[in-house]
Amino acid sequence: MGWPKNAECALERDFQSWFNVTATAKTHSTDKILSRVRYWLETQERLGDDSSRFSQILVRPGLGYELTENLSIWVGYAWIYTGKPNTANPFEEDRIWQQLLWTKTNRYLTFTSRTRTEQRFLENNPKTAYRFRELIKISVPLKQYAKFSFVTSDELFLHKNNFVGTNSRGFDQNRFFIGLGYKINPIATTEIGYMNQYIRRFGVPDFLANIASINFSMNF
Repeated sequence: MGWPKNAECALERDFQSWFNVTATAKTHSTDKILSRVRYWLETQERLGDDSSRFSQILVRPGLGYELTENLSIWVGYAWIYTGKPNTANPFEEDRIWQQLLWTKTNRYLTFTSRTRTEQRFLENNPKTAYRFRELIKISVPLKQYAKFSFVTSDELFLHKNNFVGTNSRGFDQNRFFIGLGYKINPIATTEIGYMNQYIRRFGVPDFLANIASINFSMNF
């Protein structure tokens, strides 16, 4: 009965800074099938302990296929290092991921839905952790400033199995973001803002991070 017990614990809090660079690209092939293939490369560096030291590093390459103008499927790999204060015992993780990405734009906003599943291979844990993630994101252009947009998103993480010897199935964490986007040029965009991250943990207090989030994306 880990969830009620954790809910009663005092939260552990931290101020963090997250830096994300994501690049996606087309093959630019003239072949009907290959022209729909997409590449994905993402790197993240996260500073914890009041943004005083590295707490997490992530590298995530992937390969995708464009089903329609708005819908694509992806598969990839990720390597993650997690340290203090996110965990008392630092560890590395290998991860396989799959996702369905849907984006729709009209004259008022851009709506994005990203559904992702993960198979996580954690250091010193013989069990594979299966996780589901759902991200909903809305970007609204500012009429007075054409290159700027208001951006907000929420991502829910759910564990699909018990993998730490306790009742770990169910809610894992939630990330809420609010900020401003800026279109640097036709292929590059940055989003800067505030993120709130809440993580359910076991045997220790749950974790709440207030995050200065800086994201840079490129689409070739």
